[in-house]
Amino acid sequence: MSHSASETTSPPIAAATRIGHVHLKVADIDRSLRFYCGVLGFQLTQRFGAQAAFISAGGYHHHIGLNTWESLGGKPPAPGTTGLYHLAVLYPTRADLADGLRRLVDAGIALDGASDHGVSQALYLRDPDENGVELYWDRPQAQWPLDAAGNLAMVTRRLDLDDLLREPAPA
Repeated sequence: MSHSASETTSPPIAAATRIGHVHLKVADIDRSLRFYCGVLGFQLTQRFGAQAAFISAGGYHHHIGLNTWESLGGKPPAPGTTGLYHLAVLYPTRADLADGLRRLVDAGIALDGASDHGVSQALYLRDPDENGVELYWDRPQAQWPLDAAGNLAMVTRRLDLDDLLREPAPA
């Protein structure tokens, strides 16, 4: 049975609710740690041999779980199958997003795309298991684009990477 959003009668979820973490099936823990910790700068909080690892920013127990329980040596899902489109990493400032871009450039990791959505600026890439990864920064809500009726009017425009790289390094 499918339901459209207009059929939903439940009250909205609490406004302070956040996605706590993402858990990814990966083929090789060490390879994933080299990407997520070595390139992006997450910190390892706990590891269970070659089977699982938990990583975070700022000392949280984990923002991303990595495991090989069902995927050791596995291949990415074939095109046309369902699954994770991407995980999104929200940076606190534009300078921090620029730092993320510098890390990717230094590691020789290519982008799939870079967009300015009006509400946010985003970098799109793939991790070593071909999972989509979005690195982004949200503009302050007061700067979000609205249409004439006051509704959110997100866009997709090319993000100027040279301009982003001119952002000073975070303190």
